[in-house]
Amino acid sequence: MDPNQGRPGQDRMGDQCRPDLPPPGELFVNLMLGFLGMGYVVYGRKMDHTLALGCGVLLMVFPYFVAGVWPQLAIGSLLALLPWLRR
Repeated sequence: MDPNQGRPGQDRMGDQCRPDLPPPGELFVNLMLGFLGMGYVVYGRKMDHTLALGCGVLLMVFPYFVAGVWPQLAIGSLLALLPWLRR
């Protein structure tokens, strides 16, 4: 019996049915950037700091459009440092 076929009466999940998931490192970076962005959004709304609010929103959104761990870390660190450099 071929292990890729499954049992009779069951649907077989082939390679074309599996979603393309990013690697675990990229998922971790996405999660951390999202947490940092959420913190910046809360801080920006409380303190009426529009740059922190904008950077927070961008930190939460841009990982959806940038692939790879290193580009995400580079852009994320620039966005995270921008409100502190503009004081």
